Amino acid sequence: MVFSSLLFLFRFLPVVLLIYYVVPAKLRNLVLLLVSLVFYAWGEPVYVFLMIVSILVSYTGGLLVDHFRRAGEDRKAKVALTAAVAAGLGLLAYFKYANFILRTVNSLSGSSIPLLSLTLPIGISFYTFQTISYVIDVYRGNAAVQKNVISYGAYVTMFPQLIAGPIVQYKTIDAQLRSRTESTQEFADGVNRFMIGLGKKVLLANNAGVLWDSIKVQDPAGIPILTAWIGIAAYTFQIYYDFSGYSDMAIGLGHMFGFRFLENFEHPYESRSVTEFWRRWHISLGTWFREYVYIPLGGNRKGKWKQIRNIMVVWLLTGIWHGADWNFMLWGVYYGVLLLFEKLLFGKYLEKLPSAVQHVYTMFSVMIGWFIFSFNEITGKMGYLKAMFVPAAGFLSKESIYLLYSNAVLMVCLILGSTELPKKLAKRLLRRAEGSSILTLVLRIGFYLGVFLLSVAYLVGASYNPFLYFRF
Repeated sequence: MVFSSLLFLFRFLPVVLLIYYVVPAKLRNLVLLLVSLVFYAWGEPVYVFLMIVSILVSYTGGLLVDHFRRAGEDRKAKVALTAAVAAGLGLLAYFKYANFILRTVNSLSGSSIPLLSLTLPIGISFYTFQTISYVIDVYRGNAAVQKNVISYGAYVTMFPQLIAGPIVQYKTIDAQLRSRTESTQEFADGVNRFMIGLGKKVLLANNAGVLWDSIKVQDPAGIPILTAWIGIAAYTFQIYYDFSGYSDMAIGLGHMFGFRFLENFEHPYESRSVTEFWRRWHISLGTWFREYVYIPLGGNRKGKWKQIRNIMVVWLLTGIWHGADWNFMLWGVYYGVLLLFEKLLFGKYLEKLPSAVQHVYTMFSVMIGWFIFSFNEITGKMGYLKAMFVPAAGFLSKESIYLLYSNAVLMVCLILGSTELPKKLAKRLLRRAEGSSILTLVLRIGFYLGVFLLSVAYLVGASYNPFLYFRF
């Protein structure tokens, strides 16, 4: 069950909201914990027990770390911290990377070690990083230990951000878990944000995905350059609207339950450098790696060569976090090298170029990155890469022109929707209607209701509704 499903929209969510607001405030964390476990069990009933183990291990680890710190026994606190972090990473490594390691060993050695009968638990990368950051922050004194296992369990399992993030650090919602005030305005803001995310996912990401899927299955040898770039552009927009749409829905759901999650995307495709792009894309993941890997390794404080090492370690881990395959590792290394080049070689020259040139360079680099990210098979990867740059099948064809013509409206919507222009236009329109509160209300309701009805109509009539980050 995912947010962009009719089951979630018309059955699960209304029932959960009703129960949540009927029960006394002191029981609402318990409600969140229970309904989140039900939500998770809907798709992965067996792995609910794995999640519970993860909760109990990190909860106990936090208690032990806090106890030893208060007693002045720092060595024991470090042991407890190390054990809790190792347990979390061990579970993640076993379920996500064990078969990848076995496949690699078989490939390199010619052996035939049987693979494990494992499926990847949904959202394990997200909730593992949350439990790890909690124990580390308790050790650092950046977060107060949570002694209520129900409240802590609600934090780890909270269904709005469970399967697709953003990665919520405990210290950012500690106070909200202990006490929060729900309001009509907060709820309305949440509904509006959820509608925007739903529209991004269903109306934009899904249609971009249909276009990409129709191109990537073609024989690369017969794809003209223009068609190949249309495909990568479609995937570039699909992954943005898919992931940012789910982040918007998660943030909106958080508002409905009285929580304020931090932003996860800030119009990344408006960036003028790869460095800026990664400040705007998947902000919660970048923040996590900066706080818990890059800075502890020394960041940029211990000389240029160690800074280079630290950046490459972070980006190799970023690639590995995204998936257990070589293309994800290559993707991470690609961005690590690009960021180093910007930081150490040509960044200062890039800043002097016209903004349009900066933007073209950035989007070209990002699209190449998504190309690496999208293909698991090396054969398909190299064939498609050749189609993007070598005119073996020509620069364009009748099909290329048809694809541009038939998807022109979609492409315009995808491009404009990834910028701040729609928000600016909406603000200007609402300013003009300020003299009439009724007109302002009608415009707001009409827009959000229209997005919702169009999204529902699409879900009723379409069978294509993938979720790219579903198993990260």
